[in-house]
Parts: sequence; structure tokens; C-alpha cells
Amino acid sequence: MTTTSDEHDDDEGIDTEDDASDTDGSDNTADAEDDASDTDGSDNTADAEDDAPIDNGDEATDTEDDATTAADPAVENDLVLVSNRQPYSHEYDDDGDVVVDRPAGGLTAGLDPVMQRAHGTWIAWGDGEADREVTGDDGTVRMPPEDESYALKRIWLSDDEVQAYYYGYSNRVLWPLCHGGVWQTEYANRHWRRYQQVNGKFADAVVDAIGDDSIVWFQDYHFALAPRQVREQVPDALLAHFWHITWPGWDTFRACPQAADILEGLLANDLLGFHVERYCYNFLDCVDEAFDDAFVDYDDNRVQYEGHTTHVAAFPLGIDANSVAQSAADTDEESWRSFKRDRGIPEESMVALGVDRLDYTKGIVERLKALEEFWRTRPEWQGELTYVQKADESRSLIPEYQNLQSNVEEAVERINERFGTDEWTPVVYIDDWLESDALNALYRYSDVMLVSALRDGMNLVAKEFVASQIDDDGVLVLSNQTGAHEQLGDQSVSINPYDTQEFANAIEEAVTMEETERHRRMRTLRERVADADLDAWMADVFAEIEEIRENRTVR
Repeated sequence: MTTTSDEHDDDEGIDTEDDASDTDGSDNTADAEDDASDTDGSDNTADAEDDAPIDNGDEATDTEDDATTAADPAVENDLVLVSNRQPYSHEYDDDGDVVVDRPAGGLTAGLDPVMQRAHGTWIAWGDGEADREVTGDDGTVRMPPEDESYALKRIWLSDDEVQAYYYGYSNRVLWPLCHGGVWQTEYANRHWRRYQQVNGKFADAVVDAIGDDSIVWFQDYHFALAPRQVREQVPDALLAHFWHITWPGWDTFRACPQAADILEGLLANDLLGFHVERYCYNFLDCVDEAFDDAFVDYDDNRVQYEGHTTHVAAFPLGIDANSVAQSAADTDEESWRSFKRDRGIPEESMVALGVDRLDYTKGIVERLKALEEFWRTRPEWQGELTYVQKADESRSLIPEYQNLQSNVEEAVERINERFGTDEWTPVVYIDDWLESDALNALYRYSDVMLVSALRDGMNLVAKEFVASQIDDDGVLVLSNQTGAHEQLGDQSVSINPYDTQEFANAIEEAVTMEETERHRRMRTLRERVADADLDAWMADVFAEIEEIRENRTVR
């Protein structure tokens, strides 16, 4: 028996964990976080950043028939994929039977058919309640259940390891540091030691899994040290790494006491990927400033350090645009009208939408301030525009996230008390689970999407909204602090999320935009998102890996 799990990557790509809860006293179980994610967050992927996908935003796409030839350059070789989040977990249902929890859309679902073709090994944290019952003594289980094509190697983590490695160093040091929030970091030595230890666990598993022709592909900020740990044991290993969140400038990154260790770990990779070129430049600049003996080639995006060459490249992460569009097409106006009735939204009211993990990088408080200013200065729009905020609780064991949730809920209450009437609630706040058709209807039929991230590696929610706009009549309001802005910014209504007045003006521009202009912009955006989809991203990454392999063979 199988069930479907929702991913929300923080655009931040593949990692979608949320709060861990104790299971058998030694393992922790994580709920879907992102992203959104990443993601990469409310992003239905990753990280993405987060940074996230939220609540069944996509249909599952984990069968081999759905796979494209995106991974063809690599499938002839053994692929070893390393991620914090596992593609399948085993849980107990209400009757105590073991069921398989599947990914629903996003990067994990996109990578699953790649692994099925490669017949490789996927190494990830075994966080499922029933994982141990079905996993062999060697820590592996064959996946997927209906066609056992590859090995899923599960890494067992204790409660303390999860707290210190995941909640501690990963999410209270690297996450805020890379998003520019130096003041949010907590440099506890215990967290750093656990981060080293857990990276070592994953590295040892990689060493056990690889062969002469293996490609090792690390995902995200949880494994900054593992490439160096693998390289020390297998000097000729072919290592690639995708960093699903932003990379800061040197003035920010130098605040990290372990900055040199992090950089040295990542420089053990043959290929290091980021979403956009400016993150590549920031990384190169950090290496240049940190190491006198590193040669940094800014023209070719290469670093030579301690006899090893690392290629640094930008690969803007995409989504499964066809699947998202099909999910949107499967909804109808009746489901949308039903949603509006159930939530008390006036039938003729326009709807602006926000879909996020509750993360301080997403700019939710700033967005609510702009909406409050919009209704204050434009009272004629009171009752005419309703804002729907779909929010998923995230990392609620961390105090900063607890504070954010309180701040958001207080802002919603304040706005509704200030402007609301018996017939109209300005902000409809949804923190419960949505059926997939309800979320797809939100994406398709909302008039405006507000993406106000303060810093975001990509922001896949923006792309999901665009792909869902099959009627070409919505408007994207997009923060200039997102990686997605480089691809979508010129056809969206661009904002600085810190400028409340400008943001309020942008909302007005969006809701009053002429129909022909809305259609023209959205058609262009949909073409871009479809052309640079998840398959294209994987094809670009694997093509670069193969080129590096060929150059190594020639030498």
C-alpha cells in the first residue's frame, strides 16, 4: 500500500523536512516542510529555499514512463545521489500496517525516475516511523516498491544528531548565514561537531557505494563537508554538488567561524552548482578572500586549490511545468466558487494569493504591511480585493520561527479588525491542509500572486503560479531579491519587499492592469517556465558533469 507525501522545498530544493517528532526514541520523523520548497519553501519541490511544494500542489510523477531523457548523459554510469530528504519513507497506517509514503511532485519526484534509469544508490536520512522494519541489515531497501530499480541507503540519526546537525548547524547557522541574516545565527560548538559527524556518516556511506564510474551528486547545504571527506578517502571520485539556497557575499560569510572549513569542503567537488550567476560570483569571491593559495578564474568560473579544480556554474532550477499545468487544467470554476464560499470570500472579489512556508526569509510580514498600506490609502479596494495566505508551519522547534508565526498571526488579526466588515474579511489565513484541487484552483484562478521573499535562492512558488495560469490572466508580483527574478522579473510587477509604499503601488498596478497586458505578460512567463523546466535543469547539470568527466579522461 502506498500513500502520497507533499514536499515543500524551500526552493531550496530537495530538502523538505519540518519539525521532527520522536518515534522510537532513536529516530525522528519529519513532516513535509517545503518547500514551497525552496522549494527551495512553500515551493512544491525543494530549497528550495527552500526553499518548498505545499499540500499536494503537484500530482506524483514518480513512474519511469514519466521520465524524459534529461539524464541520458549520466544513466550509463552509476549515480550516487545524496540528500537529507529521502524519496520514499515507510510509515504505519491506522491499522498498524506498513505503507509507503511517496513524494508528490517537486525535485524528489523529478529525480526518482533518473535514479530508476541509473540503477544507482540514493543516500538519505531514514526518518520514517516504519523505515527500520523494512530496511535490510546493510541499511538499504530497493525502490520504488513496484519496480525495484535502485538502492535507497538510509542513514539513521539519533535525536541529538537531528537537533544539532539539522535544526542546529544546518538551520541556525548555514540557512540564516546564506540568507544574509547573520544576527539569526547560533554558533554552538556542539552543533558544529554534530554537523561534522553526520556529514562523516553520509560520506562513509558514499565511499561504500561508489565504483570506478560513479557520479556522486550532493544536494544542498546539509552536506558542505561531505565532499572533502569523500575526496580524502577516494581521491579520483567524480563529485558534484548543487547548493539550493543563496550564497552570500564575503562580508557576510566571513562572520562564520567555520568559513574556511565550509569552503574547503565544497572545493572538493568537481562541479558546484548554484541557481544564478551572482551566487557563483559570491562563492568565487569568498574563496578568493579566504585562501591566498587558491587560484580563482572569474572568466571561466573555476577554482584551483590544493591541486584540484572545481568548476562553478549556474543552473536555474525549474519545475515540472507540464504536470503543474495539467493539475491546474483538471480544476474547474465550480471548485473555485466552492472554495470562495467556504472561506467567506465575496463572489465578485478579486483574489491575491501568497503560498509560503512560515520562514523569516519569505517576507510575509512585509507583505502584510504592504497590503495594510494598500487598503488604508485606497479604501475603494476594501471589499474588492481579498488576500489569501496559505502558510505551512516550518521548523517550529526553533525560537525564531515561533516568533515569526506569532508576528504573522498578530498582523492578520490587526488587519482584519481594522478593515474587516460583517461581509468581508481582508486576509483569509489558511494553515490547515488543502485538497490538491483546492490548491490548484488557488493557483489557477487567483488574480495576483504576491512573492515578497527577502532573500530566496530561486522561489519555485512563483514558477508554479505561472505554470498554473493556463488562462493567461493572472499577474505575478515578484521580489527582486529572488533568484526567479532574473528569469521572470521583466514580465512581472517587480518589487523591493522592504519598500512598503512601492509594494502597495505594485499591488495597485497588478489589480488594475489591462487585460491585454496581463495576457501578454503571462504568456511570455509561461513559455519561459516551460522551456526552463525540471528536465532542462537536470539535462544541463548532467551535461556539465559529463564534460568534466571527458576532460579528466583526456588528461
